Amino acid sequence: MRMVKTMGIAASVVLLMAGTAMADMSVKLKGGWDGKKVPAGQQCTLFGGKGKTPPMAVSGLPSGTVWVYVEFNDRDYGPLSRNGGHGVIGYPAKGSSADLYAVPGLKGSLPGSARVISKARSSGKYKSSGYLPPCSGGRGNRYEAVVKAVAADGKVLEKVRVPIGRY
Repeated sequence: MRMVKTMGIAASVVLLMAGTAMADMSVKLKGGWDGKKVPAGQQCTLFGGKGKTPPMAVSGLPSGTVWVYVEFNDRDYGPLSRNGGHGVIGYPAKGSSADLYAVPGLKGSLPGSARVISKARSSGKYKSSGYLPPCSGGRGNRYEAVVKAVAADGKVLEKVRVPIGRY
């Protein structure tokens, strides 16, 4: 009986350690983004802004990461609340960290080596060829980024959910 209990504890420790190993990646917002409020001017053009993606510093990328994908979502608007509803932007990565620079909203062609992985799923006057900046009209919707470390075969190695602010 004692041996079974010990083995159960050992298995729990191994699982806990495996979970800890997956939690090494971290993301820090930069450029005036604090995760609480979308900075002035970073909303969509329909509401007077010229929004860009928030710049981010990513550290602790897992070994084998060749891309960092950032899925942007509006948590309070169902059709665009998950899986990159506001677009997915990809940045090539080498090493254990990456600086994700701001790219303009609504554009299908991006500066530098950033790429539109999938455009926003918005339509009509909200249609975008790439990232759709926050566009709720200031109703307090919660926006987030899901930052994913991606291997050469497309496998997601790790992901971190980051609130980017309310608008």
